[in-house]
Amino acid sequence: MINVTEHHTPRSLIVTLYGAYGRFVPGPVPVAELIRLLAAVGVDAPSVRSSVSRLKRRGLLLPARTRQGSAGYEPSPEARRLMEDAEHRLRAAAAPGDGGWVLAVFSVPESQRQKRHVLRSRLAGLGFGTAAPGVWVAPARLYEETRHTLCRLRLDPYVDFFRGEHLGFAPTPEAVARWWDLAALAKEHERFLDAHAPVLHAWEQRADTPPEEAYRDYLLALDSWRHLPYTDPGLPPRLLPADWPGVRSAEVFRRLHARLRDAGAGFVGG
Repeated sequence: MINVTEHHTPRSLIVTLYGAYGRFVPGPVPVAELIRLLAAVGVDAPSVRSSVSRLKRRGLLLPARTRQGSAGYEPSPEARRLMEDAEHRLRAAAAPGDGGWVLAVFSVPESQRQKRHVLRSRLAGLGFGTAAPGVWVAPARLYEETRHTLCRLRLDPYVDFFRGEHLGFAPTPEAVARWWDLAALAKEHERFLDAHAPVLHAWEQRADTPPEEAYRDYLLALDSWRHLPYTDPGLPPRLLPADWPGVRSAEVFRRLHARLRDAGAGFVGG
């Protein structure tokens, strides 16, 4: 069996499964089917059930009956929106642009400092860097996603957005290195490469693509990769160090996706 590490929690794998293959399973996914599909990546039945319960409590999965009358679960409207955001973010990560910056400038009263913490955490989770206290910066293409995320969390009264260019005084690559911890971002990409580049190499030596093996390796790769475009917001290549590992990790994921995703759907629908 495959060990489920802290990078592949049962809850995360369930979300990844729905995002990757939910469209191949019309209607709610039966609990028994979730158990079968998660067993292929090393998750036991009790862990699946407890994780489904947590996702249900968070409002991300809704209980529903299948056409056969079995108990199942389907993504909530909020979960579908999050999956759409994630899919858009994954596509954007494959081709980072250079369309300027969006600034989020916020001020939260001391009496509501818990909201300040949530706001900082959410901006960081969306890939923003810190330009100054209360001033966060990100590639401009992240504006729409950030706007509706903050509106959904009712944090929008505390934030003003601006679009703009960086005009100095430091060269922009030096400023970017202050706004983001590039060394930490590079390590995340290298961790992905260490885990999944050998998997890609092994597949490229094979002529066959068995559905269960394809599903297993793709789900694990996607579960690792889908977090990276939020850690690394897709900064313009000209602003990054030479031989940036994000270029290689994006290529490894692209090739794994092309080789394995559709083949893995055969196991999901089997």
